[in-house]
Parts: sequence; structure tokens; C-alpha cells
Amino acid sequence: MQIGILGATGPAGSGLAARLASVGFEVVVGSRSKYRAMEVRDGLVSRWEGRSLAIDAADNEGAAAAEVVVIATPWDAAAATAKSVARQLQGKVVISMANALAKVGHEFQPLVPPRGSVAASVQAAVPRSRVAAALHHVPAKELGDLNGAVESDVLVCSDHPAATETTIDIVSKIPDLRPLDAGELSNAAPIEAFAAVLLQLNIRYKTRAAVRFTGINVDH
Repeated sequence: MQIGILGATGPAGSGLAARLASVGFEVVVGSRSKYRAMEVRDGLVSRWEGRSLAIDAADNEGAAAAEVVVIATPWDAAAATAKSVARQLQGKVVISMANALAKVGHEFQPLVPPRGSVAASVQAAVPRSRVAAALHHVPAKELGDLNGAVESDVLVCSDHPAATETTIDIVSKIPDLRPLDAGELSNAAPIEAFAAVLLQLNIRYKTRAAVRFTGINVDH
């Protein structure tokens, strides 16, 4: 499977690109500038030389041609970025991973996008795509460090069962990540907002907190 990542030049997008490539996916890192995407691709391949990562580079339009597409831009650019490549995204599973947050003083606070969540805004921008919300709580630094494991539960929600299934299948290929079906896309709002709590814990306890739920037994 080929996965395109729009906005892959940031920590979360580039980290996800490396991690997905490390488990056998073909990845296309995308950016508004193809040359910036090429720089990121070259950096990842150089950093993890010897791992034979299948990573290509393109502008966002080129990356959107992949089978599955991840929106990894800053939250306030996610819907506009998706809309700019709506034709390429038609009929595809699109994964939204952004959290709408703002730092106020020493604390992070969740923001409420016009449609309640970033994922819902993306779905409204590309109504002919099947949007899933996922990967909101996975620490970007750990995600991009292929020498270590990244342990977390990953909540997945969508109004499209096929999008939920595809996203769960992708996440389950990454060791120590456990995808969980968290229902419809309306649940993306509290999932995204909870990222502010995790960031606050990281600051207070100088750590990289992740989410684990007890009492759930699933096999993926």
C-alpha cells in the first residue's frame, strides 16, 4: 500500500513517514514545495541508512495521488490543504491527525474549530472522501525514532466503516501501537481536545505521555 502524507515536513508528518516506511509501506512525503519534501525525504533516508525505507517525495498534489492519504499539516491548514487536492482525494480514505491547540501562558488549551473538530472540518472540505480521525496522541519524537518503540493506544473514529477498517489495519502494522474503534467522527472533538491534557502532563512531569486503556482485549 502506498500512503501519501500531506504536510510531511513537520515533526509529526516526517516521524510518521519514517515509521510507516519502516514496517513496509510505500510512503510519499508531500509539501507545498516539492523541493522541501525532497529535503525531508533525503534527511530521513540518510538518518536511517541501511533500513531500505521506501520513501518518495512530491508536492501535496503528487502525494495526494497515493492510495491512502494522511493530513499532517498544522491544524489550521488541514481543511484548506485537503480542499486544494479534493479531486485527487475523491473516494479515498483520508486520515486526519491534527489537534487544534493554543498555548496560553504556561498551559495548552484546546480550541474548537467551526465544525467541532479538525477532522470534521476536513470531511466537510472533501465530502467525497472518507475521513478518519487517528494518531492524535502519539508522541511525534518517539514516532520518528526508529531505534525505539512507540507505545500507545490509537483511537480511530469515522462515519465510514471502510475508513475505520483501513486506518486500523495501517496502525496495527506498527509494533506496540494498538488501534481502537472509537465510533463516529463526532467523537473526534474530545479526542483532539485531550491532546492538551497530554501536553500539559509532558510539561509538568518532563516526559512523553501516551494513552493506554485497560480492560479492552482486541486482536488486530
